[in-house]
Amino acid sequence: MLNGLNAAVLATIPSPDRGVWYLGPLPIRAYALCIIAGIIVAIWWGERRWVERGGIKGEVTDIAVWAVPFGLVGGRLYHVITDNQKYFGPGKDPLAALEIWNGGLGIWGAIALGAVGAWIGCRRKGIPLPAMADALAPGIVVAQAIGRLGNYFNQELYGGDTTLPWGLEIYRRVTPEGREDALAGVAIDHTPIQVVHPTFLYELLWNLGVALLIVWADRKLRLGHGRVFALYVAGYTAGRFWIELMRTDEATLIFGQRVNVFVSALVFFGAIAYFVIARSRGGREDVAAVRTAHPTDGEPVEPGESTSREAEAVEEDAEKDKKNSPESVKPE
Repeated sequence: MLNGLNAAVLATIPSPDRGVWYLGPLPIRAYALCIIAGIIVAIWWGERRWVERGGIKGEVTDIAVWAVPFGLVGGRLYHVITDNQKYFGPGKDPLAALEIWNGGLGIWGAIALGAVGAWIGCRRKGIPLPAMADALAPGIVVAQAIGRLGNYFNQELYGGDTTLPWGLEIYRRVTPEGREDALAGVAIDHTPIQVVHPTFLYELLWNLGVALLIVWADRKLRLGHGRVFALYVAGYTAGRFWIELMRTDEATLIFGQRVNVFVSALVFFGAIAYFVIARSRGGREDVAAVRTAHPTDGEPVEPGESTSREAEAVEEDAEKDKKNSPESVKPE
């Protein structure tokens, strides 16, 4: 029986012994590193896709300056609102709601407020937001997958007990003072106190599958007008729905179910509706043609105004070239 138990333990997935390292007094948090890595990948891939769709190199980075801070604030706000029992009430520390480095970002808040930031950046650049969203969609969902690795280091967001070979070992972590702390502590040994469903891993793999799906659909159908982004949202929420049902971490309940179960369902149907309705707008838009031009000072102008200026400049250059060409010089 002991041999069988040992075999079962060996077949499971070990957790990291810690999620925080220290460089002198400076804490290096795995969760924060995963979030940063995800953002970098999303910007890099989004930039490539944007240029391929007719955009200008560097514009995605410019939009990210607005979208990323808005998204982080929105994600944290959503988490604090929907999981307020973790921060408010008897024995709780409200200031902990500001400690974003300890984990806790709600994707819905991040997408919603991040979209506001992206809209501001796009408007300043004269870029249609749906076109930009389509370019960014695969990178965003891959960034979410990378971010889930942070949950692995934090030993959080897992499901119930399991005997499956990919069960995740949960260790008891303690601080140097001997206080139990799953986030800041270090595992005292590698003896699991629990073996659970790694729901964060399920979501990570699901997100990578969604990324492949939307890239394939985009190339096959030449989607545009925000339909790639809608397909991403629909694909992600479909997975989040069933994964949310497996999670056992503390959460706000509505009618006995986790609040994100209902949010996932509502957002899924909204995304599907948009995907179908936007079909009437045709295929992929020409980014260069639909761009609203802006002068260098950042003030918006009427559509076509800057285009006319550029056309006049091109005509002037062509006239100069014509005058200076050998054919235009008559022999004396």
